[in-house]
Amino acid sequence: MDDLVVERVLRCCECVPAGRLATYGMVARLAGTSPRLVGRIMSVYGANVSWWRIVNARGELPAALAVRARPHWEDEEVAHVGTRARLPEHRVDEATWAAACVTALADLPAR
Repeated sequence: MDDLVVERVLRCCECVPAGRLATYGMVARLAGTSPRLVGRIMSVYGANVSWWRIVNARGELPAALAVRARPHWEDEEVAHVGTRARLPEHRVDEATWAAACVTALADLPAR
């Protein structure tokens, strides 16, 4: 994997505020990659960021991860049922988040 892409994805994930969620696709758009690669990066490198805030388009995480995410979701008051967080209620404000990402990515080379 390209180290620069990994760094861009992780920095975008770090910018999602507590109690809010972003999808793999949303992260991909800001980081300049694909949702599938975001998922792969999160599975390999995501342990040191707030990984429970990044979900699929339905607000879900894989079952094993959802079990580990539940305490984080509860601490951050993210409504959820089983493996699915209520994404419409907790989706990050894209404009505010994008601005935070631009700042977080400013010192990295352009894509």
